[in-house]
Amino acid sequence: MSERSLLSSRTIYVMIIEDHPLVREGLRTRISSQNDMEVTCEAESISEAMAILRKTTTLPDVAIVDIALKDCHGIELVKDIAASFPRIKILVVSAFDESVYGERALRAGALGYVNKRDAPQKILDAIRTVRDGERFLSPTMTQRLLSQAVGAKHKDARTDPVESLSDRELEVFQMIGEGMTTGMIARELFLSVHTIDTHREKIRHKLCLKNGHELMRYAIQWVLEKNGGSTLASNTNPPTDEQPALE
Repeated sequence: MSERSLLSSRTIYVMIIEDHPLVREGLRTRISSQNDMEVTCEAESISEAMAILRKTTTLPDVAIVDIALKDCHGIELVKDIAASFPRIKILVVSAFDESVYGERALRAGALGYVNKRDAPQKILDAIRTVRDGERFLSPTMTQRLLSQAVGAKHKDARTDPVESLSDRELEVFQMIGEGMTTGMIARELFLSVHTIDTHREKIRHKLCLKNGHELMRYAIQWVLEKNGGSTLASNTNPPTDEQPALE
């Protein structure tokens, strides 16, 4: 029997890393209903996930990682898992369209990317695909990567200035768009206010925006558009603390 046949014949052990309990429960229920899958562990933050992986005696075959986690950005967790546990296949799930984080997730070490609004069956298909070491992407993202590989200029990638932001800058930009103040972002990322201000200035210059007001408006509009026009994240609040996001 081939190695692939052996893989396909045994149970797929899955870890869910997601900070929303209802989403975790939904994923757990759906995955556990499959004869060839078993959820072996769950976490809601990057620190909890890494602690579980370091002490477990049986590593999961597939780790499902959300982009938005309690104590860090999901892309950072993908990098950590890929570096420390290369045998684990990583599948990223997100409320954001894959045009935002899909390519970044792949560069970080993920094998697949699924939008939370996709049909549940798609996540199950993705788990089986990445377990076998293959990539799971939408046809649009696959075509985009192929175009880049042959040197073609993809219009969307070249005309969206947000593509020029680093992973950390994109994380800060997203938080600004979710209504978080400079102080809130600093606390969330365990960074100083000065560091966040530096990121804000770099973002503003890269996006050719005149001031903090334009940056905030641009970020809010971007989040709404990339989130499918839905409401802002649950932690969204108007800027109220000593470091308003408008500054």
